[in-house]
Amino acid sequence: MGRISKGVKCSVAGCDRPAVRSVSTASAKAAGLEVEGRRAYLCEEHYKAVKKWRRKESRIRKWRYGP
Repeated sequence: MGRISKGVKCSVAGCDRPAVRSVSTASAKAAGLEVEGRRAYLCEEHYKAVKKWRRKESRIRKWRYGP
């Protein structure tokens, strides 16, 4: 059993919703979220923001270096 299945809350400051995914703290901070610790446990809304940032970065990286 992992932490999410045990009911950990979202790691973003001011959010009390239950977490659905975990990402690295570096990814969360790069996406503009205020988190601390080794892993960032994110609710559905904040995970969507990180996913959107990752998709944009991936697209830019492909344009820069090719497929």
